[in-house]
Amino acid sequence: MAGMLGLALASTALCPVPAQAQNLTVMKGSVNQPLNVPMNRAVVVESDTPFAELSVANPGIADISTLSDKTIYVLGKTPGRTTMTLLTQDGKLISNVEVHVTPDIEEFKERLQQILPGERIEVRTANDGIVLSGIVSSTAKLDRALDLASRYSPDKVSNLLMVSGTQQVMLKVRFAEMQRSVSKSLSASLGVRGIGNVGVEGATGTVLDNINNSTGTFKPASGTKGALGLGFTAGSLEFGVLLEALESKGVVRTLAEPNLTALSGQEAKFLAGGEYPIPMTGTNGNVTIEYKPFGVELNFTPTVVDGDTINLQINAAVSSIDTTTSVETNGISVNAFKRRETSTTVEMRDGESFAIAGLLQDDFRDLNGQVPWLGDVPILGALFRSADYQRNQSELVIIVTPHLVTPIRGDTFALPTDRIRLPTEKELFLFGKTAGKQTGAAGEVARQDFSGSYGYSME
Repeated sequence: MAGMLGLALASTALCPVPAQAQNLTVMKGSVNQPLNVPMNRAVVVESDTPFAELSVANPGIADISTLSDKTIYVLGKTPGRTTMTLLTQDGKLISNVEVHVTPDIEEFKERLQQILPGERIEVRTANDGIVLSGIVSSTAKLDRALDLASRYSPDKVSNLLMVSGTQQVMLKVRFAEMQRSVSKSLSASLGVRGIGNVGVEGATGTVLDNINNSTGTFKPASGTKGALGLGFTAGSLEFGVLLEALESKGVVRTLAEPNLTALSGQEAKFLAGGEYPIPMTGTNGNVTIEYKPFGVELNFTPTVVDGDTINLQINAAVSSIDTTTSVETNGISVNAFKRRETSTTVEMRDGESFAIAGLLQDDFRDLNGQVPWLGDVPILGALFRSADYQRNQSELVIIVTPHLVTPIRGDTFALPTDRIRLPTEKELFLFGKTAGKQTGAAGEVARQDFSGSYGYSME
């Protein structure tokens, strides 16, 4: 016999408030269509056929109780599926009702609309979880929606949301360094030569040549710069005085400007330089070669937070080989490295700049040397003293500027190689031209001061 089982859904929470039933046709002994019960909500099920026994397969998912021989109270406890069985007094099956407990997405939708008004987010349930789809305006709002959904369905949230707007970031980094060095030195040497080709020299700077030679005159040693020599004789004695004064100045300017583009949330790496071989000795004495990169290095991970606000995780460095410092191992000489590096996280808007690192260094050194006692003699003691003065100053600043960019057609840009055309044999041999004359669009670009980012346009 076919029986009728009526189902009624009530929006009451944790209390048996009867509601108007939704009549469903039930075939005796068959499985009825699923009964959807929101989590932590209750529904009342009415049956046209009196039942004597009632059971649920998994009480942890849904809790049931009888209100009468035709009315059942079903409470959703945990998202999942279970089966409720109804039996007659003689033990015959009335129906198996599949109970599907789902997260309470109605309340979730209300909270979502309150927290993120105006966002086009669609909420559905699937396999005991929550599915989010639609378009949000920023990554920050996407994270808020996922965090709220995880409170209603922990570890069962499917993210199908898309972020609108530009999600590609071009980072422009400028390394600027100025170095200035000043060196001053003043020293004196005194030589005396007498009978027997014996010479005596009181020197604190560059020594004199021919000091122990009976022929020739005193002269500064080879390689001496900024030296003034004076010589005179007194009887059988010859005197020579050498004054050395030298001043040197130097200025170094270093500038590097790497540009790199990456998708929001993805890491990008850039290296312009090379790799330096370094020998390494193993445990068994074998020598292997490892390569250390040097040059301009840039690693960064951009995240478009909200609108045009960009979060940047940056690791930038400029390194070069230092030929003034070296170490020798197993007969192999290895140079040292000069390296300026910074690693930080900053947040700024599109087109804004930030000086993420700066260094002002001022090194000062002076040295005074003299012959003991003789250097303390007034006036003449200057011939037995030397002074050396050195000062090195450097200033380094690293500036970053992010831009939101979108790709455009590749044929709208000109490459740097488009500015140069190989010369013909006539142009090379007869006129000595190393590049041919440009015509058309490439020639127009060559006559312009073209500067910008290839392959992308900045908004």
